[in-house]
Amino acid sequence: MNKARLPEIGFESYDSMEGLIAIDPGGPPRQFDSWPRAKLIHAVYPGVLVAGTIALASTWLAQHYTAPVMLFALLFGMAFHFLHEEGRCVAGIEFTSRSVLRVGVGLLGVRITLGQIASLGAWPVATVIVGVTTTIVFGFLLARRLGLSPMFGVLSGGAVAICGASAALAIASVLPRSETRERDTILTVVSVTALSTLAMILYPVFSTSIGLDHKQAGIFIGGTIHDVAQVVGAGYTISNETGDIATYVKLLRVAMLLPAVFAISFLIARHGGHGAGARATLPLFLVGFAVLVVVNSFGLMPSFVIGMANEASRWCLVAAIAALGMKTSFKALFAVGWRPVGLMVAETLWIAALVLFAVKTII
Repeated sequence: MNKARLPEIGFESYDSMEGLIAIDPGGPPRQFDSWPRAKLIHAVYPGVLVAGTIALASTWLAQHYTAPVMLFALLFGMAFHFLHEEGRCVAGIEFTSRSVLRVGVGLLGVRITLGQIASLGAWPVATVIVGVTTTIVFGFLLARRLGLSPMFGVLSGGAVAICGASAALAIASVLPRSETRERDTILTVVSVTALSTLAMILYPVFSTSIGLDHKQAGIFIGGTIHDVAQVVGAGYTISNETGDIATYVKLLRVAMLLPAVFAISFLIARHGGHGAGARATLPLFLVGFAVLVVVNSFGLMPSFVIGMANEASRWCLVAAIAALGMKTSFKALFAVGWRPVGLMVAETLWIAALVLFAVKTII
């Protein structure tokens, strides 16, 4: 198969389009030539449709069987791995796993306002900042100790510390390109989803058994469980007050996505992660994230627009997960061994111990 790039389509101007191949050099039908970006649309639409179909099926199953939608999307995507090996779907899978992903991450900004962050007070905010920072550093150092890639430690530490699968996808988008990046991302998403579901079951029981009050339990649950949905489920299991506080604390962790991803991108560029003389730039999807937080904070966004943006973000992220699944084989995952999973368990225990210490002694 010819794997030459497509300069005539102008893909070089799209940072998210690297790896596209000359699958259909004939271009779109003549009647569509006048459409904006007609050649781009013609190249990517089969793979985008496949990812969207998997996202639709995964959402239906998640709603009917109350299971994590990201996990369904991953598994279904991996079952269709052959579509990424060759054929018309390859370009669209690449496009969905990067460009659509970045749109979804950027739209996460509508979930957060500056008022929500300020309402928590100084100590919970400080606890979240310290927890996120130290967990990423801990993952980086422990990964080296275990003989794993330090970038996998950053990826997994960020996923555990910030917001699970969404953070893993955002961080992966700024990591140096490598043969194992997609595999590591999928492994991180699978592991963090499983750990988050387990924490949703165990942490409410643990919080009440050690005598945490509703506020303390909310801070602990919101500051430790990985995914937003599991935080909500665990918090409201205890009480409405606990659920509200847990949600606000969790959204504060989501807000840490912007500085964390930019800091990682900056440090990688400074140390030549993208080649000699690389310069740190602020990715556009992070700019969009920040703008949406500010706009939402000033009440300039109607509630129906917020709802639509949330829904669009969710669909983009689920489709991106499906595309990443199609880029990864089961064989590649089974080859990694126990160390990556052990690393993520250690990161989960680290942030849980840190937040619990702060809740019991400071807050």
